[in-house]
Amino acid sequence: MTADDSYGRLDDDDYPAYTMGRAAEMLGTTPGFLRAIGEARLITPLRSKGGHRRYSRHQLRIAARARELVDHGTPVEAACRIVILENQLEEARRTHTEHRRATGSPPPPAAA
Repeated sequence: MTADDSYGRLDDDDYPAYTMGRAAEMLGTTPGFLRAIGEARLITPLRSKGGHRRYSRHQLRIAARARELVDHGTPVEAACRIVILENQLEEARRTHTEHRRATGSPPPPAAA
């Protein structure tokens, strides 16, 4: 890999650039919180050659949403489930919108 290849990854939202310590610091939480949401299968960090957890910016955004819920009193397991369901709903809406565009279907009526 050349230096140019490495710099190109800085724009990659899924590149596992952050160590557990740095990720926890950025989120204002503890490594234990990151381990807990990993055990709940909300995010799965990649591992370095030495076996250390590495997190991407995308994973940190997901973790930040879970932390927000936990900070408001939601148990970690429930917060992880909520974030998973929110992501599934967002994906379903995006797929539905793409399908409507592809078939020329009119948008649904606005909610009252």
